[in-house]
Amino acid sequence: MASTAGNTALTVNYPDFRLAPEKLWQMINPLFVSGNEFSLFHVDLGNSGNEKLEREILDKVGSYGRQLGHLGEVVEVLMGLVDEKSLSPEDRDTFAVLKGEIAEIRKLKRKSSDKE
Repeated sequence: MASTAGNTALTVNYPDFRLAPEKLWQMINPLFVSGNEFSLFHVDLGNSGNEKLEREILDKVGSYGRQLGHLGEVVEVLMGLVDEKSLSPEDRDTFAVLKGEIAEIRKLKRKSSDKE
């Protein structure tokens, strides 16, 4: 410890230790190859039971998002046929949540189509 003109300086020597190694590395192969398809990412959503049929549906019918969008539109039509006053408060809340989500999706679609 050194002292100069009323000031006291304290020098502390910490032991030499590291919380992590100085060099971290991992070989990453970002290219996924399957048959004649190459991609930078591979997302495995699980086994559908019939992957060939699922791929054909996605290719010929539409993506999961498109299919869900169509289901949402049909449900919205069916919801319009229901007298919401006859529903319980919980069921009315359920309707309100879905209506809000459908409206938000519609808004995002419009916004996306305006950009194109």
